[in-house]
Amino acid sequence: MKAMEKDRTRRYPTALELAEDLRRVRMFEPIRARRASAVLRLRRWTQRLWRRLPLDLPLTGALLLLAGIGLAVLYSASGGNWNQVGNQAARLALGFAVLLVLSRVPPAILRSWTPWFYFATVGLLLLVTLFGEGRGAHRWLDLGVVRFQPSEFAKLSLPMMVAWFLHDRMLPPGWGALLACAVLIGVPAGLIAEQPDLGTALLVGISGAFVIFLAGLSWWRIGALAGLVAAAAPVAWQYMHEYQRNRIRMFLDPESDPLGNGWNIIQAQIAVGSGGVLGKGFEASTQAKLDFLPEHTTDFIFAVFGEEFGLVGVALVLALYLFIIGRGLWIAASARDTYSRLLAGAISMTFFVYVMVNGGMITGLLPVVGVPMPLI
Repeated sequence: MKAMEKDRTRRYPTALELAEDLRRVRMFEPIRARRASAVLRLRRWTQRLWRRLPLDLPLTGALLLLAGIGLAVLYSASGGNWNQVGNQAARLALGFAVLLVLSRVPPAILRSWTPWFYFATVGLLLLVTLFGEGRGAHRWLDLGVVRFQPSEFAKLSLPMMVAWFLHDRMLPPGWGALLACAVLIGVPAGLIAEQPDLGTALLVGISGAFVIFLAGLSWWRIGALAGLVAAAAPVAWQYMHEYQRNRIRMFLDPESDPLGNGWNIIQAQIAVGSGGVLGKGFEASTQAKLDFLPEHTTDFIFAVFGEEFGLVGVALVLALYLFIIGRGLWIAASARDTYSRLLAGAISMTFFVYVMVNGGMITGLLPVVGVPMPLI
């Protein structure tokens, strides 16, 4: 009975109301169709753009995400300095623009440019020895309109040159090819060490050594070369500058000079350790805000990140780094020619070394060197 009463009291739409509803549906159907068409056109345009730009979408996305994290951490570490963040963003945008341009260059043309790039870099390093400037070390070259470090070019030109040299040769390389590669690596690395900048010289040399390793060098030769390097270590110690020796001494025992040479390591360890598991929170780094942590916007910025986001945040960022490195090695393995394979693999492994060196530096596992965390 109650159901029948509800049916009697229910109001059904009239014919005029139904006609009005039908008119509204017909009026909005073209708008919905246009929206769907616009979304479809945008999707097709994006797909065509990625097909025209030979970029790896997962790798590009991971790099952009890491760069965004780096800008956020820089904002916190600098105390909200938008000018510093803007300058870094401009440099990242310039780097991404160069990436887009170089992605359009065929590997064969890039390979043909390699010797010119390498010898131009060596020439700039020679100019640094004559006209270089800097605080305590001659690392910068001032051309009036631009001021830069030529050693940054060596990080790319050296592995490119070693890959170019091994491209048309029998692999794995013999002793003659290894000697030639040693000369190609030793010249720019030696000029950088003379500035003095031992940390960058070692990293540049390692980037060239990775090319040789990926060329299929046998393990017994790797062991022999490692033995030669170990035997040369005492000799190298005699030629090192005193501040370089102090860095190694402080790495072994930072508590021996806690207010002097050991200050950087101790304060970085305090920052990382005080972050705990979950961190103190964004913009809550006391080590950076109270200026206990030196160079907290450059070399030690990852210590600020560890203090604010803790073990969980550090683990997630390291996982992102591992994805980038693994993706780069996968791209290297699928390359069609020897030059591309050796160069892409060496750059990916050098990226890994930069992450490990900076991470080891802020945790006291490695000596302090002027190597920032990539993109952070």
